[in-house]
Amino acid sequence: MTRRMSDTDTSSSNSSKETQNNLMTSTLFTFPPSKPYKQLSPLVLAYLGDAVYETYVRQYVISQPNHRPNHLHRESVRYVSNKAQSKVLELWMPQLTEEEVDIVKRGRNAKSGSVPKNADVLEYRHSTAFECLIGYLYYRGSYERLQELMDIAINSIASSSSKPSDENG
Repeated sequence: MTRRMSDTDTSSSNSSKETQNNLMTSTLFTFPPSKPYKQLSPLVLAYLGDAVYETYVRQYVISQPNHRPNHLHRESVRYVSNKAQSKVLELWMPQLTEEEVDIVKRGRNAKSGSVPKNADVLEYRHSTAFECLIGYLYYRGSYERLQELMDIAINSIASSSSKPSDENG
């Protein structure tokens, strides 16, 4: 069992270093960011948030009974697509704290330089905001809050598409 950090944050540099050290000793990964998490670019937070959420989704999908590789991939895509993340962010918004809303806005407004082909620009920005918040909460050490929000995501996507699929049987 891992130790969880407190959600309390202070602005002194000593406690910031201590928070980073606690974060890195309470997770599997031991590479702290090069600067305090509050100073990281929203795109850097989204980069990490994408990996954290993808891992969470993969663990969820593997916890289900069907382990055929093609099924695992198709199921994962349902949860990590821009469209799905954008819808979940909309569901989260009324439940977010003021600080979390600020992080979402930073992520949404971040200029990534390009939008993937066949992606809706608004959905892409919202999914970046979604991932930015996940990365922020991860680096902040707010694991309970992170799990609460990711559980909402998993449950809402699972329940919205629990009807049988016509695609490939």
